[in-house]
Amino acid sequence: FCECARLPEKLVWSFIQKLLMMNYRAKYTNVKDTNEQHDTQQRDSESSEYNSDDLKEMSTHPMDVQMAVFYCADGFLKQLMVTKLSQCQYALPLLVPDPFTQQIEFPFWTFRQINKSWKMNNTNNEIISHTEPIYKAETPMVFFFRFGAVSSSKSQLMNSLINEKHNTFFHRNCPGSSTSRVLMDGVVEIAWFCPSGTNYDTFTDCVAFCNLHGDAGDHEKQLQILTEMASVNVVLLPQLDRNKSIKMIQNLYTNKKPLICLLTEDESTVTEMNKTKFEIGLKERSHSDASEELRRAINDCLPETSFTFRLEDVSKHSDIRVDEEDDDDSSRGREAGKLWHQWCQKNKELHRPRADETEMDISRKQANLKRLREQQHAFNICTFIQFFIKEIHLLAENKIYFLKWLEIFLDEYISMDISVLHQKYDEKWSAVVKLKENNYKPEQLKTEQEEFERIYEEIQTVGFGLEHIMREIGQIYESCSSVKKNKKDLQVHFSSLPSLAAEMMVSGFPLELMDGDAAHVPVIWISAVLDQLIQKLGDQRAFVLSVLGTQSSGKSTMLNAMFGLQFAVSASRCTRGAFMQLVRLSDEMKTQMNFDYILIVDTEGLGALDLSGRSTRDHDNELATFVVGLANQTLISIFGENPSGMQDILQIVVQAFMRMKKVRLNPNCVFVHQKISDVTAREKNMEGRRRLLETLNEMTKLAAKDEGYDAECFSDVIRFDVQNDVKYFAQLWEGSPPMATPNPNYCENIQELKETIETCASKSHGMTLTHLKDRIKDLWDALLKEQFIINFRKSLEISAYRKLETEYSKWSWSLRSAMMETENKLHNQIENETIHEVKETNLQREMKKTSEKVKKSMSDFFEKDTNADILIQWKTSFEIKIKELQENIVRETETKLNQILQQEDLKKKIDAQKTHHENTLIEKSKKLALEFKDKTIDAEILKKEFDLFWKQCVKKIITERSRTNIHRSTKKFGYSLSREDEAQIRSLVTDIAQHTDSMIMSFNISKMGYDIRCIQQITDYIKKRVTEHQEGPVKYVFKNEFFRDLVLSICMRANKMITDLHRLFRDANDPAIYVKKKREQYYSIFKKYCHEATSVTIFGGIICQKLKEPIEQSVYKKTARDLADEIRMNCESLNGNRSKLEKYILKTLAEENDFDKYMNYIHNHKDHFKSFIRDEVSRYITDKFSVSVLPKMKENIKLLQQKIMKTAHESTECVQVDNGNVGLWLKSFTQQLSDELIFSEKDLSGVKHDDDDFSLLQDVIRDTLPDVMSEISLRFNTKAFPKNLDYKFRPDELLIDHFCQCCWVQCPFCKATCTNTIENHDGDHSVPFHRVIGLNGMHYKNTRNLSTSICTSAVASNRSFYPNASDDNVLWQEYRTAGGDYADWSITSDLSELPNWKWFVCKFKKDLEKYYNKTFEGREKHNLIRLLKQLKHISFKKKKSHIL
Repeated sequence: FCECARLPEKLVWSFIQKLLMMNYRAKYTNVKDTNEQHDTQQRDSESSEYNSDDLKEMSTHPMDVQMAVFYCADGFLKQLMVTKLSQCQYALPLLVPDPFTQQIEFPFWTFRQINKSWKMNNTNNEIISHTEPIYKAETPMVFFFRFGAVSSSKSQLMNSLINEKHNTFFHRNCPGSSTSRVLMDGVVEIAWFCPSGTNYDTFTDCVAFCNLHGDAGDHEKQLQILTEMASVNVVLLPQLDRNKSIKMIQNLYTNKKPLICLLTEDESTVTEMNKTKFEIGLKERSHSDASEELRRAINDCLPETSFTFRLEDVSKHSDIRVDEEDDDDSSRGREAGKLWHQWCQKNKELHRPRADETEMDISRKQANLKRLREQQHAFNICTFIQFFIKEIHLLAENKIYFLKWLEIFLDEYISMDISVLHQKYDEKWSAVVKLKENNYKPEQLKTEQEEFERIYEEIQTVGFGLEHIMREIGQIYESCSSVKKNKKDLQVHFSSLPSLAAEMMVSGFPLELMDGDAAHVPVIWISAVLDQLIQKLGDQRAFVLSVLGTQSSGKSTMLNAMFGLQFAVSASRCTRGAFMQLVRLSDEMKTQMNFDYILIVDTEGLGALDLSGRSTRDHDNELATFVVGLANQTLISIFGENPSGMQDILQIVVQAFMRMKKVRLNPNCVFVHQKISDVTAREKNMEGRRRLLETLNEMTKLAAKDEGYDAECFSDVIRFDVQNDVKYFAQLWEGSPPMATPNPNYCENIQELKETIETCASKSHGMTLTHLKDRIKDLWDALLKEQFIINFRKSLEISAYRKLETEYSKWSWSLRSAMMETENKLHNQIENETIHEVKETNLQREMKKTSEKVKKSMSDFFEKDTNADILIQWKTSFEIKIKELQENIVRETETKLNQILQQEDLKKKIDAQKTHHENTLIEKSKKLALEFKDKTIDAEILKKEFDLFWKQCVKKIITERSRTNIHRSTKKFGYSLSREDEAQIRSLVTDIAQHTDSMIMSFNISKMGYDIRCIQQITDYIKKRVTEHQEGPVKYVFKNEFFRDLVLSICMRANKMITDLHRLFRDANDPAIYVKKKREQYYSIFKKYCHEATSVTIFGGIICQKLKEPIEQSVYKKTARDLADEIRMNCESLNGNRSKLEKYILKTLAEENDFDKYMNYIHNHKDHFKSFIRDEVSRYITDKFSVSVLPKMKENIKLLQQKIMKTAHESTECVQVDNGNVGLWLKSFTQQLSDELIFSEKDLSGVKHDDDDFSLLQDVIRDTLPDVMSEISLRFNTKAFPKNLDYKFRPDELLIDHFCQCCWVQCPFCKATCTNTIENHDGDHSVPFHRVIGLNGMHYKNTRNLSTSICTSAVASNRSFYPNASDDNVLWQEYRTAGGDYADWSITSDLSELPNWKWFVCKFKKDLEKYYNKTFEGREKHNLIRLLKQLKHISFKKKKSHIL
């Protein structure tokens, strides 16, 4: 906003913005009110206080702006305004008359958050510090008022007593002041003088000053209240004898209370009437002389009075409104902690295993953690927390007031304790220093030092605020969540607690992100709160801004001033850790930014020392890494302008940014030098920037050594502009506290920094709340494991890669789906003989639109995603993969379609034979009908004649049919081999079996029939694969029996598939079956001929009958494709990526509790995968048939009917224009339908049609087609649907084809399958969760004992294994040196394992022992016993989510 705003509305917002930034110049804005002059005159004339003549040249008075905002504000804004006015050392509204009713209000609520501090000498001449809420303070009060118009400014005179350098009370000579004041008359303002304990103090005690604005004679109520409550009354009037209020003056004079009369028209000096009554003339007197005499008079009066003033007492007066009493909302409104600290410590120990730890040690630690949680859960909730939870749920609409009141009362409760403790702290510190200087006895010094430390610790723990309450509630939630049950004394279900915290965040309260006392992030609690936040706000985007800096460097003050927040500001380090607060953007700002909120993360100071002198370096490193990794931008607050004294802090900061660089996060940073005495000297600032950059470069080199990173300067680590990313802030205060005012230059610096942040934020997309939740978890998990770079990069890259996989799944499905449409269209055209060639270029052209759309989506994803810096490493490879995928899809489709073209000759013979049979039957039916022409024959006799005729015709048509049988015999094969060899052979057999399935599908048996050459091709392929395998680096030789048994096994496996496909072919082409299906159709034609139907009528009927089968095929194909799309979207197990599908497979296995299925999953993973997809699709179709499948089929058949009728109409119009015949009509009709249906002229080639009445033909089709459609629709049901689907277009096969184009390589240790969604991908194989290696039969050498180790914990140990049953051992930590499959896997040391597999080993121990002919004995048996104890609470049938 510009300094000289043009509109009152802008003026109001300018005032609010400056005030929130603690800029005391907020009141000094003067605006000529020209546009709204008429409205102002009219409004003021109604109040009868000013006439229109007085207002002609009126300007908006600054105090009117303040009071207008005050009147219009709600309780919270009023309180914030008054708090900021107090920080700016301005007077505060004490009694405020309603501008319409003149009812006086005491805004008590607005004073509740104000604390004042001062120092004074006690009777022993010792300086004592006081800090307390101002509404509780009991002080003397001096009341100023005037009668009539006076020449001297009362407010200006008061300012000289309180602060000569600052206009505490706004007066007539202030910049922007005018005579047009409207809203201030009758307002009483109050301010306090707070002494600093020096000889320069005007008063030796805290003194309140009240100022009644306007003529006191017009405001009797205010005058009465304040004169009664005052310690000293000070009245301004022209002269005593000529004042109209002389009676009131006489009453005050006779009162015992001190009175000082200031006579503006009297030239006399101080006249002391008695000890407590003074007269002071102001005429012709200098302002300084008068104020000095007044000060002495007040100081003389104060010891003579016993009257003291408290804000609370103002509310006791009748006839005034107290905001807190009239506002319904406002009026309504640590043993377990030790266990939490222990749990945090144990959790860190668990995630930081020693090299010699075994699975049993890890299990023991996990059991200890669980026990601590159970103990934590067993603790009773204290009465206070119970009351808090109860009230916060009851006060749903008033909870903000409740929370504000609670903060106020807590501050009041602890303020005296803190003040006393600080006094003791100062005294004890002085005593310790004196003892050290005088070299006293060490024992005495030690005693004093211990007492000093005890006081320090007490100061650290005495602080208690809302954050501690929410911390306790968070621990209640985590303990309940851990043991899966509610606390007995918790009146609400624990699952409702995160919603409470989320509502508080929405309302503007900060939430503790890191518990500074325990140095731990309660991830379960924070994640639950963010989940609730997402439910309430949606998954909004937020720009995360964090701040780091030394203790007391002004971090929180800076954030509060910049964003109007209320982070706790204190010199003591009572509140520790990190807090986050949500700031909503205005609608205007949202249009300029790519996010909806700013999330502010405030932190404790870095570089502090414990009292023992121990550095908190590790904790500071942890905190800095956490908040830097979390943020899009970090502010680094530095005390002073000399970075040489800040080297430790800068090294911590540089190290944090270096870690982000190594994990491919690129946050932005701004350095803020606070409390700079001269920020205007450009040369000085340039020198400061140079020194800072030199120090940062030095710290970069030091940090690079610690992190093992190659960096020479700070710009190697982060994008940094020393000119724009370094800010110098002026001193916060002008002068010395407690009466100092905020420095306006500081406020300007705040505004400049805010603009820098906005510039950076406008280029960022921030992150979604879901991403924020994941980032918090990943960062903390990585920090727990100490090896941050490895672990966080792993978790961050896994998270980003999973997101990329999900997008890749969408892109690949878009390409496949588009190609399926194209393939179906071209297949129809081939069948209809409208095309005779399929080229790759044609298919690429068909895919162009979808391909461009996918490219655009990819580009947006890689450029705009929040993890763009991490994703960039895969951009090129995924672009290549998508290109290769498209080429493969095109190539496969071209091959399939060209195979169909090649098979057309054989198919033509089959189709020609079928057409010949049909046409023969039609002609013979017609000939028989002519014999009965003009004869009256009973329908029953007619039917018998047709039956006889039909039997004779069919007998001539049917020929001998050959049957196909496939060898069903097979033998099992198995030899004495090592576990690795067995796994290798099993993998070969599985791969061969899967490939032969694809070969069988490529034979197109359902269309072309079975050919004996199919088996020959399969046999040749098996022989080739076995030979290639044998020639590889294997230690065994296949016997002839192996090849024979393998061929027989594969043939038996393929038998059902081939038989089913051939059955489809036989049903469609065997004359006996085919003709049988056509009987009713020809009987209908026969009857029409008998009843002398026209040629066109019969021809139209035949067309409709011929369309029946193509329509049915088309409906099933289209529905299958639509259904595949729907299942990809709506089926929970199939609507994500490969990893998500794996979870559902494991969940199903746990529910079925079947050992054989588990082993099939482990050893035949891909087959199990396919079976699961088929089962899921089948279940979906069955469950959703009536609500989804059937409506789709009906919609598709309806669209086809419309298409056919439209085509018939257009063909008729075309033929009529060209004077064509039936042949031309039929050609036009079939060509227009060739994309949709397999229907061509050849299907009607033998049917004679003599009549050319096309309009009649169109009418016949229109009348007959609905009956055909109804007949087709009647056959739609759950059982018929899967049977009638074309195998290639089944939804399950489409989805299998989509999901199974991925990596199937299994971990050489535990058989977990690589989760990469790309086949033959670049880089290492990996899985998020490994298993117990005994599942793969791994056992200890020279024993029969199966192992219970898990890959991820084993690779952290100093144990070894024997690869491929060799005699040479390899350290687990160096597993890649074993070569082969071991070298291609990335297995990092962590605790990433699913309890599912531990449960499986315990549950099926005997089955596993029998399966592998080995046992779990020795220490492995003890491990299993411990596992059983850990997992005893798990019930897979009821609570599967506990383990998955």
